[in-house]
Amino acid sequence: MTLILHYAPDNASLIVRLALEELELPYETRLVDRSVRAQDSAAYRAINPHGLIPALETPDGVLFETGAILTWLEGRAPGRLAPVADDPARGDYLKWLFFISNTLQTSVRMIFYPEKYCPGHEAALRANMSVQMVQHLDRVEAAVRGPFFGGDTLSCIDLYLPPLLRWCALYPGGGTDWFDPSRFPALMELCRSVEARPATLRAIAAEGLGDAPFSAPTAPEPPEGSAT
Repeated sequence: MTLILHYAPDNASLIVRLALEELELPYETRLVDRSVRAQDSAAYRAINPHGLIPALETPDGVLFETGAILTWLEGRAPGRLAPVADDPARGDYLKWLFFISNTLQTSVRMIFYPEKYCPGHEAALRANMSVQMVQHLDRVEAAVRGPFFGGDTLSCIDLYLPPLLRWCALYPGGGTDWFDPSRFPALMELCRSVEARPATLRAIAAEGLGDAPFSAPTAPEPPEGSAT
């Protein structure tokens, strides 16, 4: 069975697309058109009842939640994008993957969509979460061990962080002055390392993200659909 990725350009589905390309797994894409709120449609809710992007159709059923999808994918090719189960490095990998998925990505969403979390107090929530995000990123920066997060070997963590950093620099328009890339040199080097990979070049071309989408991001120009 070919995997089917339900995606929108420059959304969390980009992280999954990067993993699919790295593993060279056959997959097809289905656009979730955010410009018409297709994520709220009955058809998409039948795939992902939470109405969030991405979802991945697999032989094991539909998967949602980016961290869960990545964990399923790295299990299809053990050792390629994560330490295997009996590797002593597995625990360290998992704790950071789940921190990025559960805490870092959630904090980014709260900055982007404060009205969904605290209606009527959007400015205060955004200001508070921006301070917290800098603290989170300081800790992630201190944990980077080489050109990739864990050293010389690419993992799912390295595919997760660059898109999050890209979004911190771009979104929401006019509200990104809290994010200073120069504060995070190790993370910026990680972004450049990921950008140079053939799999990344294929993914960013498919979504119209430009030549340096993580280290020097610009607004997307997707060939189909809308990023927002």
